Amino acid sequence: MVLSAAHSKLGEGIYSVSDISFLLNLPKHKVRRWLNDFWDSRLAEKYSQRYSWGTGRDQATNFYTLIEFYVFYCLRESGVSQRKIFEAHENIARQLNTQYPFASAKLLTDGKSILYSLEDGTTVKADKTRQIALRQIIESFCKKIEFSGNNLAEKYYPLGRNKHIVVDPHHQFGQPVIEKTNVLAETIYNMHSAGESNQFLSRLYDVSLKEVQAAISLFNNKAA
Repeated sequence: MVLSAAHSKLGEGIYSVSDISFLLNLPKHKVRRWLNDFWDSRLAEKYSQRYSWGTGRDQATNFYTLIEFYVFYCLRESGVSQRKIFEAHENIARQLNTQYPFASAKLLTDGKSILYSLEDGTTVKADKTRQIALRQIIESFCKKIEFSGNNLAEKYYPLGRNKHIVVDPHHQFGQPVIEKTNVLAETIYNMHSAGESNQFLSRLYDVSLKEVQAAISLFNNKAA
């Protein structure tokens, strides 16, 4: 059973509205509206528990909600209507018995309808008809997500997997780190901003120059 947001475990990460805005490159007002109007209202009523805790600047949520926001954004960008997205959320949540269906590896999209895969490899439309559809679809929103053995989102790569900057709720409370380390990307950026060279930072933290550059790039985007 998924724990309510108010009892979120450390391993589920802690993300403020500002954190989500930064990691997903979305306006803060849009993130706050989605969290309040959709997840903490529309969806919370269906599942009888809120997705966030706190208020104002202290409002925060967990890693699975962060991933759901990312998937929601990608689905909207690929042309799926808001109505279809939430119909799918409800149907998939019921079928998979989870409060976070959009954090499941089974979720897929063809740009027009939302589908989810079954154990036998078929793909079912996540609407009331549940018609069988061909598996000729693009898993576009999974390019930055790594899933665990139980098909739940486990890690998020804000710059893509090849940049090795990862958001992992089991490390540093889910803040971006250099992959396979506990080195915060923000620490690298702050030291670089203070005048330290990339070469020095690479030697100091025993990471590659490319990883140093990726960490700096992530926060340069925020500063811009």
